[in-house]
Amino acid sequence: MKEFAALITKLGTSTKTNEKLEALSYYFATAKNADKVWVIALFSGRRPKRMVSSGFLSLWCMEVADLPAWLFEECYHTVGDLAETIALLLPETTSDNIPDKSLSYYLQSFIKMEKASEEVKKDFIISNWMQMDKNERFVFNKLITANFRIGVSQKMIVNALAKTIQLESSVIAHRISGNWDPSTSSFDDLLGEGSTTIDFSKPYPFYLAYAVDSNVNELGPENEWQAEWKWDGIRGQLIKRNNEIFVWSRGEELMTDKFPEYHSLRTLLPEGIVLDGEIIPSVDKKPLPFALLQTRIGRKNVTKKHLQDAPIAFFAYDILEYEGQDIREWALEKRRILLEDIITKLEHPVLLLSPVINFSSWEQLAAIRESSREMGAEGIMLKRRSSTYQVGRKVGDWWKWKIDPLVIDAVMIYAQKGHGRRSNLYTDYTFAVKDNDKLVSFAKAYSGLTDKEFAEVDSFVKRNSLEKFGPVRTVKPELVFEIAFEGIAASNRHKSGVALRFPRINRWRKDKKADEINTLADLKKMLEVYGK
Repeated sequence: MKEFAALITKLGTSTKTNEKLEALSYYFATAKNADKVWVIALFSGRRPKRMVSSGFLSLWCMEVADLPAWLFEECYHTVGDLAETIALLLPETTSDNIPDKSLSYYLQSFIKMEKASEEVKKDFIISNWMQMDKNERFVFNKLITANFRIGVSQKMIVNALAKTIQLESSVIAHRISGNWDPSTSSFDDLLGEGSTTIDFSKPYPFYLAYAVDSNVNELGPENEWQAEWKWDGIRGQLIKRNNEIFVWSRGEELMTDKFPEYHSLRTLLPEGIVLDGEIIPSVDKKPLPFALLQTRIGRKNVTKKHLQDAPIAFFAYDILEYEGQDIREWALEKRRILLEDIITKLEHPVLLLSPVINFSSWEQLAAIRESSREMGAEGIMLKRRSSTYQVGRKVGDWWKWKIDPLVIDAVMIYAQKGHGRRSNLYTDYTFAVKDNDKLVSFAKAYSGLTDKEFAEVDSFVKRNSLEKFGPVRTVKPELVFEIAFEGIAASNRHKSGVALRFPRINRWRKDKKADEINTLADLKKMLEVYGK
């Protein structure tokens, strides 16, 4: 665990990509194979289930540290992170002769203790707390609560592994994708040169686009590019292998059971096929708002009503495998011809061909882009016709040309401390618009400001707090911000009656006073124009 805790400390304190890559490479070169498998799993989202509630951890910490509840709560609100709070409050370990247990030991123990009694879990956790230093305890607590998140991309994991094993990056990326279990898979099973493990559900790593950051004219001749709508849905891969259907999200979540509409494709799609596309609510081949899709995400059971209220289609725009052959090295224009042929012949209402946008000049495409919201899209995708399907985010061949966000001016009314390196600053804010003589909250946001601006807002919050509700502070409604968002939909779960898509702070309006912000009526007008 000491090695892993040191790795997390290095990754959490470094802001340089090369330093993080070097730390990961060193770990993969020196750690035990069993631990390496778990690190790959943790960094690709395969976290263990929560072993015990946060409430019990807090109680046990108070008992060991001999602290009253009010003092623990004050410490927690100051630090902003439970795992770190406990790690700091526990008395320091006094013994020097404590064996270092492996990461895999702890994670396997969590699995075995999943159904153990509260007393057994308590004894296990406290005894291990007393054998760890502060950094180990922090990581241990994060793992216990299944709240383990670290700023490491899968691309970085792949690059670090590529420095220590004799496999191509693309092969590594594919091998660590899919439905494998770190508690039953060995490192050799996963990444050994002679591995013969077959996972029929395994998706390919997604190819991601960069945002257009200059004039599109600089991309070169128009006839070298294919334009498509950038849909507002869930990026996914639809797979048929071994006469089974599998659906994966870009976040590597197996979502087959959430979308039973796709099951009918099992007897229709050819064997050994992988399609890349967008999971979108749709009626009559037209996309519906993303808010409808949210009614089905996270539900264990999809009812008949969900199927009727939010029917789902798969808008396919690429094909990565055909007849069991990996065809990602084919040029896009060749893959597109095959894709069109397959989907056109099927004529199935839940498998739709995402259309190509015909254009002859960049100026014409810019005009078409203005109609994105009417199409239910976020903008336009630009893909070089000769491009192969690559791994991760690459500069050059795939670009996303999004429409400008919707914006509205609002005043901050609540603030809460952030997480990680911002755990000591108030960086999570709630915003409101005017409704006659009242303020109505409508959105939360925690991104969009510089570190200097966050520090300024934090100072304002500490000087102008009105009330305290746990970690939340009510503040004087004086700071005005321009809030940007991608879409708007009606919602009966919010006081304002609206829900925003991807709200974030666009800029701090120091030139405006609180009585100059937008109104609830302005939001409702935007809902009429841009909502569906």
